[in-house]
Amino acid sequence: MNRISSRLQALSPSATLAMSQKSAELKAQGVDVINMSVGEPDFNTPEFVKEAAKRAIDDNYSHYSPVPGYMSLRQAVSRKMSRENGLEFAPEQVVVGNGAKQELCNVILATVNPGDEVVIPTPAWVSYVEMVKLAEGTPVTVYAGVEQDFKVTPEQLKAALTPRTRVVMFNSPSNPTGSVYTRGELEALAAALADRPDIIVISDEIYEHINYCGEVVSIAGMPGMPERTVVINGVSKAYAMTGWRIGYMAGPTDIAKAVTKLQGQYTSGASSIAQKATEAALDGPQDCVEEMRKAFERRRDLIVELAKEIPGWRCNVPQGAFYLFPEVSGCLGKKAGEREIATSSDYVMYLLEEAHVACVDGGAFCAPGYMRLSYATSDDNIREAMRRIKEATDRLR
Repeated sequence: MNRISSRLQALSPSATLAMSQKSAELKAQGVDVINMSVGEPDFNTPEFVKEAAKRAIDDNYSHYSPVPGYMSLRQAVSRKMSRENGLEFAPEQVVVGNGAKQELCNVILATVNPGDEVVIPTPAWVSYVEMVKLAEGTPVTVYAGVEQDFKVTPEQLKAALTPRTRVVMFNSPSNPTGSVYTRGELEALAAALADRPDIIVISDEIYEHINYCGEVVSIAGMPGMPERTVVINGVSKAYAMTGWRIGYMAGPTDIAKAVTKLQGQYTSGASSIAQKATEAALDGPQDCVEEMRKAFERRRDLIVELAKEIPGWRCNVPQGAFYLFPEVSGCLGKKAGEREIATSSDYVMYLLEEAHVACVDGGAFCAPGYMRLSYATSDDNIREAMRRIKEATDRLR
């Protein structure tokens, strides 16, 4: 007897977490694995944020928090979005949850009906398609490869729309590609949606502060978009607060109310202590954000340069986030001894088992033939990982 629901049986496990687990298992066996599979800053949470959390404990913030988050934090988010993004969302339009991942899933569950179509530009983060499936929606993927800098065109977007399209998803800066849409590109995409005011746009902006192009623009700021766009963000990446599990959504009031209703039934409010720490992060000095951004930019330059030495790879120069997403088809159809490397999944497993470098297969991001490397690690780790990858790739015949 199968006791697992069909809903869960249809869900795929997270490939990034699975590869991270395999890496940890090898490490536990004494293997020196360099883990480039995980999307997590290697910095520690800034001291002033930790001090705010300690004060919150001393001030007895140890009770249930309001379902949509403390009003003081929602006000801080509102100020942040006005100050940094030029977007005006009232605190009542903000919902705080257990990480940006929960808020993203909440919005999808609150807006997508069974059979509704959700347009997802790909390559895309591993959980987008799975969240849509969980809501019993239909994912409609729109592919843009390295030759397009992984960015979909207005023509591609327009062609993907049907009468059943309910939601369009955007992610800039992108996980897994690091691509960043320019203001002009977002204006053109917004124009492609102008005659479909019924479509909701979800804009995942969790990597906004990790960018190397000087300006990251939200599609929510384009003409006609504020009233139909839900912005997803959080503090995990910019403030090295992945374990604190605080993210938020900001969007139309009816969607914020629906998300609050949903959240109230299955998690309630997020950690009271983490919320007070997040207030400090958003309202405090931002020097730490820029210091981390500069470090990621230096690492980006390093890994892009080293990637040029690996045969069979084709890369763009990512403008944000902390990922390199090389096209590796030039490494496929080869062998290492008797081991055949037929797919990018084979190649990634070969690199894990032979070079002891953990990466993630591009197939997990709807882009087979590619792979993702996170350079959220030290310069020395990057150099050593790329050396190992090159040596292992050179052995392919």
